Amino acid sequence: MDLFAANDTLSPIPLEDGELYFLERLAVPAGDMLALLIAQTAWRAESITLWGKRHAQPRLTAWHGTARYRYSGMTLEPQPFTPLQLALKDAVERACGRRFNSVLLNYYRDERDSMGFHSDDEAELGPEPAIASLSFGAPRTFILKHKRLPKTLKLALGDASLLLMAGVTQRNWRHGINKERQACGPRVNLTFRNIL
Repeated sequence: MDLFAANDTLSPIPLEDGELYFLERLAVPAGDMLALLIAQTAWRAESITLWGKRHAQPRLTAWHGTARYRYSGMTLEPQPFTPLQLALKDAVERACGRRFNSVLLNYYRDERDSMGFHSDDEAELGPEPAIASLSFGAPRTFILKHKRLPKTLKLALGDASLLLMAGVTQRNWRHGINKERQACGPRVNLTFRNIL
């Protein structure tokens, strides 16, 4: 049974020195997705190296797909895609018109979990990587900051929203998710990518 609509279309968001596309709601049965992803994923608490020091990541993660991935002093060995992840990957690929072979899942348990500012610019992603970000659960504010210019863009990523960063975006922008001041519920974000 195909649970996903075939007519989802991403809309461009103007972004100097980059390409950004957004779909407010990918047609998926979003009511169950958050609980299913939390229950069906083998979450890990990882540590990363920043400026020579080890730090616990302020969220849980999982890496699935066909290729290993290295970032911030970590090497992630892939777990196989689950059937649910494959179904979501298919929907994302149709909406984006691109193919992906891996996904990094991030589980933000509450308002205290976050993602530091970074660019997905590792060599194995290629010079102009496409990163498709699918979110389920509580909305969080996604922030992009230009690396050289005093420019910032904030986007609310809600339940079943899809964001595509492409072109030279990773070369010119950093992105992250701050901690929230107000209580907020859990969120799972899947960032699909193609490892070369």
